[in-house]
Amino acid sequence: MDLFTVIGAIVGFFMVTFIGITLGGGNLIEFFDPASVAITIGGTLCAILISFPAGTLKTIGKVFSKVVKDIKVNPKETILTIVSFSEKARREGLLALEDDLDQLDDEFMRKGIQLVVDGTDPELVRKILENELGYMEARHATGKQMFEDIGYLAPTFGMLGTLIGLIIMLKNITDKATVGQGMATALITTYYGAIIANLYAIPISNKLRERNNDEVLLREIMIEGILAIQSGDNPRIVKDRLVSFLAPKDRREISQESGER
Repeated sequence: MDLFTVIGAIVGFFMVTFIGITLGGGNLIEFFDPASVAITIGGTLCAILISFPAGTLKTIGKVFSKVVKDIKVNPKETILTIVSFSEKARREGLLALEDDLDQLDDEFMRKGIQLVVDGTDPELVRKILENELGYMEARHATGKQMFEDIGYLAPTFGMLGTLIGLIIMLKNITDKATVGQGMATALITTYYGAIIANLYAIPISNKLRERNNDEVLLREIMIEGILAIQSGDNPRIVKDRLVSFLAPKDRREISQESGER
């Protein structure tokens, strides 16, 4: 589990609601309004139901799990694995790599190495793997879009709730004693929308973007590495070709782990 995400979600809510309201002299009960919940949360959810097909909506739980899970993406380990495969291919030939396929946990890399072992044309190997990468990015983009839309819609419905509250208040403006209460109730929906968007939906969307970028980088390294193995490049050249994807600090670590000085 990604503790930073969980801590941020829980502590953020606690700070904004409990601490923020109570230190400001407010009463937590006053900030709960069923009508505001119905307008802001209910309206946002219904808009999302309209925006996306059922098949996409069913994946929202899986998409959200990528935010709370502590997903380890280790390009350095992948590069070292590819370099070792390159060394073996140079010594024993490409067919020798078939014995190591079962040791690969990553299905994408296993598929690429299998294509190479099967003697698939390099251009076709690249096309197959890049197509798979493209479809993966499209899936990720759809999941990210759902939370982006929530971040956009929630404040909008919050404003809609405020307008509804103001209209009701103005219709009863002859009773001056209710004006302050009516205004407070009208603004609660804006408060709900701001919390949903800025504390949850937008940060989740940002986290999904980072997860996607990390996975895309890893897949691009795999594609280049697999094609380098197929072309019979020197393992040192393979390593130098792949570490160019990484930051200087990570490049030095790989050099140390591979025994270079």
